[in-house]
Amino acid sequence: MKPIPITLRQIDYVIATADGGSTAAAARLLNVSQPSVSLAISKVEGHLGRPLFARTSGQGIVPTAYGRRKLGEFRTLRNEAQGVLNAGAAGHTVLNLGVFSTLGPRYAPSLVRGFQDMKPETEIHLFEANLETLSEGIEIGQIDVALIYDFGLPSSLRITPLADVQPYGLLPGGHPLAGREALDMAELLQDPLILINLPHSRGYFLTLAQMHGINPKIAYETESVEMLRSMVANGLGVGLLATDIPHVTAYDRRSIVRMPLTGDLAPHRIALARPGRLRSTPLVDRFCQHAVESFAA
Repeated sequence: MKPIPITLRQIDYVIATADGGSTAAAARLLNVSQPSVSLAISKVEGHLGRPLFARTSGQGIVPTAYGRRKLGEFRTLRNEAQGVLNAGAAGHTVLNLGVFSTLGPRYAPSLVRGFQDMKPETEIHLFEANLETLSEGIEIGQIDVALIYDFGLPSSLRITPLADVQPYGLLPGGHPLAGREALDMAELLQDPLILINLPHSRGYFLTLAQMHGINPKIAYETESVEMLRSMVANGLGVGLLATDIPHVTAYDRRSIVRMPLTGDLAPHRIALARPGRLRSTPLVDRFCQHAVESFAA
């Protein structure tokens, strides 16, 4: 049997450097000397024959494309080794769950509660972010699985569909069109638009408008769904959303009207994303099964 050429400690040094952005930050995090971290990285890169990091002047070091891929594998390897070494820890496991910020409040709490009811020994760490940040976190192994919209995601991710949701319009209470049963996109966007400004989401809603020949006048942009709803409720414009929010008042108790939209509108697909290259763990597989069953119920 050949000895393993890389130690888990060296892998820890590589991961800490990626997370901290420099060997100095990794050294502080691990309470070791900076030369020890640099030497460990050199040994790992020497064995692999390719650089894991690009050294940039004034910006520390960042993972190369190859490094991002290997980091995901290193994190998986470390987690599996930790699970073996923790055999006496009464089955304690950790799931790193990413959540797209606009979906999180609507769906994540019930998914987490239901999963912990089934597997109380599992500790769930939540990472709430936009789609770009979540995709990167999955690629480098920081996130095991993420609840996202399947829109503009890298082809390297493994996608599990959960549900298709239709976009809808938002009007302030008392708007002249608020009494209608439905509107088409042109009718809604006669008024200025309050636009959600998150990577991919922004493009999705603008594309919906442009597919109907409309170049909307944008009044305001915001990264917050609740800010968007409150601005609409205060008569600052109309809105477009896909996230299912049942209540009909904004934070300041002003009324808001959810308006179905007619016409051919591409749905937003809610899905789970996980690494496509790495072997999925039984814990991640079980969470994905739980999510599929929860959305189907």
